[in-house]
Amino acid sequence: MDIAQKDRVLEPRLSPSSSSIETTKKLYAILEAVEDRVEMHDNIGEQRDNWNELLLNSVNMMTLTATTTAAMAVAAPAPSLRACSALLFTAATGMSLVMSKIQPSQLAEEQRNASRLFKQLRSEIKSMLMLQSPTESDVKEMMEKVLALDRAYPLPLLGAMLEKFPVKFEPAAWWPRVSNKHHQSRGTKTVVKMGRNGWSKDLEVEMRAIVQVLKSKDKQDYLRLGNLALKLNKMLAVSAPLLTGIAAASSAFGGSTATTVAAIAGTMAAITNSFEHGGQVGMVVEMYRNCAGFFDLMEETIEATLEERDYSKRENGEMFEMKVAMKLGRSLSELRDLARNSMTSCIEGSEVDEFGSKLF
Repeated sequence: MDIAQKDRVLEPRLSPSSSSIETTKKLYAILEAVEDRVEMHDNIGEQRDNWNELLLNSVNMMTLTATTTAAMAVAAPAPSLRACSALLFTAATGMSLVMSKIQPSQLAEEQRNASRLFKQLRSEIKSMLMLQSPTESDVKEMMEKVLALDRAYPLPLLGAMLEKFPVKFEPAAWWPRVSNKHHQSRGTKTVVKMGRNGWSKDLEVEMRAIVQVLKSKDKQDYLRLGNLALKLNKMLAVSAPLLTGIAAASSAFGGSTATTVAAIAGTMAAITNSFEHGGQVGMVVEMYRNCAGFFDLMEETIEATLEERDYSKRENGEMFEMKVAMKLGRSLSELRDLARNSMTSCIEGSEVDEFGSKLF
């Protein structure tokens, strides 16, 4: 007992170093910032969803009231009715232009996506704090992810709002681009003698086949749908203010024919507004953009992992395969079947007959 007691006294105490404590503090500070961003995006998303509903109801009420007034002016010509109709149509035109410019339903969808992605980042940071000792590189990586999300989904409107009608439809990108660090261990001979960390040649071939399916099927399909939705939204965004503008000019001009044109144009404007903002076409555009970005991220992650020649720096192969399967909504056996179908199609020169993801 005396000897054991002396051993316990002489045994050095294992305590975290000051640098480790500082690194953990930095990670907790980033976690607090992420928590705050989740709350902000939730609140602003709800606010902008209310914008869409309130503005749509206001524009449609003004447009229908002006249309009714114009129709009454046809039956009983009166300067006051024409003036009221023209004024209401003019106000509806201005509000419709604002809605077409900012696309409230698309803004709300952006904030919903940002909130979801910040929650994912929050879970990632919490897992890192529980399961491992964070390093300075982890802190830097988390900061880059937070800033990339801030750039992808900005909170303010003036000067920072995403372009709602871009010339070319492109996938969303909310992650920092992979640096060249994955290529640093290329060409080394010693890694062959080391453990493969759950990786095998078959698994690497399987992952490359999955990437091929995501590129040729899923991503291309969402780019096609996104382009169609964007073109439809552009057409509706121009049509609604144009119709109310025609109605306003016709009401001010006077005459039975002009007021009839105003009534018809006002009715068509109400229908167009309801279809565009009530149907939330802008939200659909953002949904397709986000889905295409998801497949873009999957491709980049898999390719960057396979390019890393040092297996010890890769994530465990079995864990990586399971994560890919879960993100695509598949079991492991279904994921392997998909890879086999992709390889068979490449050999036969045909197209894969199924999509990679079962979620979207």
